[in-house]
Amino acid sequence: MMKTKSVDLRILLLGFTFLCASVLSGFAQTETPPAASAPKTVTVPAVQEKKLSNGLTVAVVQRESSPLVTVQLLVKAGASAEPDDKAGLANLTADMLTKGTKTRSATQIAEDMEFLGGSIESGAGWNSSFVSVTVTPDKLEKAMGILADVVLNPAFKQEELDLLKSQTLDELTYNLKQPSFIANYVASKYSFGEHPAGGTPSSIPSITTADVLNFHSQNYRSPDSVLVFTGDITLDRAAALVDHAFGSWKPVSSANSSALIGNGAASNENKVVSRILVIGLPNSGQAAVNYYDHLSQVGRTSTVFYPATVGNTVLGGGYSARLNEEIRIKRGLSYGAGSSIGWRAGFGNFATSVQTKNPSAAEVAELTIAELKRLAETAVASDELIPRKSTLTGNFGRRLETTNGLAAAVGELYSFGISPNELNSYVSNVNAVTDAQIRDFASKNLLGGDLIIVGDYSVFKDDLAKRFPGMKIDVIKADDLDLSKPDLRK
Repeated sequence: MMKTKSVDLRILLLGFTFLCASVLSGFAQTETPPAASAPKTVTVPAVQEKKLSNGLTVAVVQRESSPLVTVQLLVKAGASAEPDDKAGLANLTADMLTKGTKTRSATQIAEDMEFLGGSIESGAGWNSSFVSVTVTPDKLEKAMGILADVVLNPAFKQEELDLLKSQTLDELTYNLKQPSFIANYVASKYSFGEHPAGGTPSSIPSITTADVLNFHSQNYRSPDSVLVFTGDITLDRAAALVDHAFGSWKPVSSANSSALIGNGAASNENKVVSRILVIGLPNSGQAAVNYYDHLSQVGRTSTVFYPATVGNTVLGGGYSARLNEEIRIKRGLSYGAGSSIGWRAGFGNFATSVQTKNPSAAEVAELTIAELKRLAETAVASDELIPRKSTLTGNFGRRLETTNGLAAAVGELYSFGISPNELNSYVSNVNAVTDAQIRDFASKNLLGGDLIIVGDYSVFKDDLAKRFPGMKIDVIKADDLDLSKPDLRK
């Protein structure tokens, strides 16, 4: 019996081995990925718009099949409208809106929305601020009442502001020990001529209730504000709901005049790297290796927006993009490498980002610069360009599938003064970009930027000097950073 079992076991193992070999053989035969399919179109119902007698603009994207409705109040003032010494004010103001009104506490606001089976959120970016609710269509009237209440009647209680400031400072203190955060924090001033939108250790404590009240009164009743509705709702119903809920809303001219202004250093120099800055963080477990460039001539309203967007996707927009391919996949020097563009109306802020171990920081810096140069000098073959475009348009289409994502996309266009119906031409505009346009954009805009490395300088100091001979390397200790000073030092 034991012998029979032993023979049976060997037969089973032999069969299993054969099966595994067959499966692996099948994998080997399908190593070459299939050709990219034809690009899919994205069709969004036309944006219907109406200007109400109280000055508010109502914009509706009607989708009768949607089980939800999202309403977003877009305020065309964000961190760009706050003074440098009050960095973080726009974000704190937006957060305070849901922390209590004259008739509801923060807990009541949350409970009222939960009772409706919906959600409420608020926030601020560089270009704009927003407050939004999402509910089923039958609960929309009550949700509009809550939305109007938090927008028109915020309490701005001192204890809630103190708590938010404390939480913000705690988060900032933690983040200022993280290499990637420090790099972006420094670049906001050093490379882009802006202030950190989330605030600084000196700006957050200085923000008072009066500052929040002033920011709110100047910006949240601006005649440029837009209420965006997406989902199962008509324009007539949306306008009636706004008339009822925002009946006491009266426009006040906004004091914001800086939203479209940038003063970062101009790019387009002959050499790829103009400056190298190292933020010394002794004994850091990792190093952040980032490249930054102020796109002084290319903004969201520029005709070069689409070549810039596609070029960025080729370089660092996803797992199969060039930076990740070279740094992570081929060499295993990082868990991820990418690039992005922070858009303003008349300009943009370009950044690449990689986190690696300290001994490989200089190598990663050299690889990043090589990829920037390659994008500016060599053609992008169609078998690379088509999949990268598909990644971009696929992400765009997925974003528009939810009422929240659609409202955000429409609001974003309004914030830049762009027709919201451009949503329907986005895919065709992306697919029309040529590799020659990408090279032209990259050669004119992505060269001559700043290399900022945050990490243990003692580990990569010699290698960095060797790989970038003749370049001046400015070094600042992390503990000495102060963005309010011209030289960034305390």
